[in-house]
Amino acid sequence: MKFVFNTNGKVCAQSIEVEVENSQIKQVRFHGGCPGNHAGIERLVAGMQVDEVIRRLSGIRCGGRPTSCPDQLACALKEISQKI
Repeated sequence: MKFVFNTNGKVCAQSIEVEVENSQIKQVRFHGGCPGNHAGIERLVAGMQVDEVIRRLSGIRCGGRPTSCPDQLACALKEISQKI
């Protein structure tokens, strides 16, 4: 299943597309923000279990911001995990 998550506006990425199958991440695409960092995150999480990515990325902050793009991915995955 594919999902689109709109970030909270406190990060560079405006939205995140996530494709999940059997609680495993198939693909992630960030829209907006730092292409290099996002490409790295996208490749690292591909094939991982949703719960493991949530555990690893939740709570990461970007500078003085209360969240980050990785944290927003974890937030998206939390919402997705309630739907699957």
